[in-house]
Amino acid sequence: MSPKMYDAPLIVITGAAGFIGSCIVRYLNDKGHTNLLLVDDIKETEKWKNLRNKNFVDFISRHQLMDWLEGRETEVSAFIHLGACSDTMELNGDYLMENNYRYTVELADYALDHGIRFIYASSAATYGDGTLGFSDDQEQIENLKPLNLYGFSKHMFDLWAKHQGVLDKLVGLKYFNVFGPNENHKGRMSSMVYKMAPIIEKERRIKLFKSSEPDRFADGDQCRDFIYVKDAVRMTCDFLDNEVGGLYNIGSGETTTWNSLAKALFKAMKKPSHIEYVDMPVDLIKQYQNYTCADMSKFRQTYGLLPEQPVCQYTIEDSVADYVQNYLLKEERW
Repeated sequence: MSPKMYDAPLIVITGAAGFIGSCIVRYLNDKGHTNLLLVDDIKETEKWKNLRNKNFVDFISRHQLMDWLEGRETEVSAFIHLGACSDTMELNGDYLMENNYRYTVELADYALDHGIRFIYASSAATYGDGTLGFSDDQEQIENLKPLNLYGFSKHMFDLWAKHQGVLDKLVGLKYFNVFGPNENHKGRMSSMVYKMAPIIEKERRIKLFKSSEPDRFADGDQCRDFIYVKDAVRMTCDFLDNEVGGLYNIGSGETTTWNSLAKALFKAMKKPSHIEYVDMPVDLIKQYQNYTCADMSKFRQTYGLLPEQPVCQYTIEDSVADYVQNYLLKEERW
């Protein structure tokens, strides 16, 4: 074992060079925390740019983590486990189960064995088409039917934790539609704001999917629960300061239509709105969520929020404006 390079207990962050992970590093740095071990596989991506101007004690590959942890049981105070394949179109089930499910089981076992706080990313994709609602009531999770392999791999760990009787000793966070700085590397899984900003700049228009359920939603009026990454990481890190456990939604608790999001983007870029509607790809229709809205009642109760208090500090217009004007147009990371 190498000599200790730090005095305070470590927080281990997996997926630390990724979107939410790197923003958590930024948030914790701003709070004065630099005792961070970052874990990720950068490969041939530009995720490394997300870690510039951030402070941490070391960076290692996910494949080295279990060996690194041996003998350091008393040095780690918490895991924030975000590392996973988040591609909802990934079809390699063996890869997803190994990467998203079994690796999480291995880390959770280590944390539970040594009394270490374990906060992990579940997903709103576990809710499937939303027929059963979007409540983080863990008594009902056996009934959920994810629409894709990614959601299923996340759902499998939630079920494992519950059936092992340890879910209340962990914190599983069901992230809804998170967007914001540091998602540059995500390709087709990046947010509409990230994808559409350069199109607006060049073509002065946006194309949205036509509704696949026109009897329920007009074109562009499909609803999502969008949450700015700065709110999502604040809410995530709040769980470092308490001992509550179980599943928690991380969303705004409000719906925003794609039309409204597009108009906020045009406004942030100081361009007139011009929206066109195109057919949705056939392979996407069966796994597309036309409506999501996080039930935030458990989160509100845990943190003592009054009914009139918003869960998020940023409105949709404020978050889109901050993202576009302070990051996208300036080509900056947070």
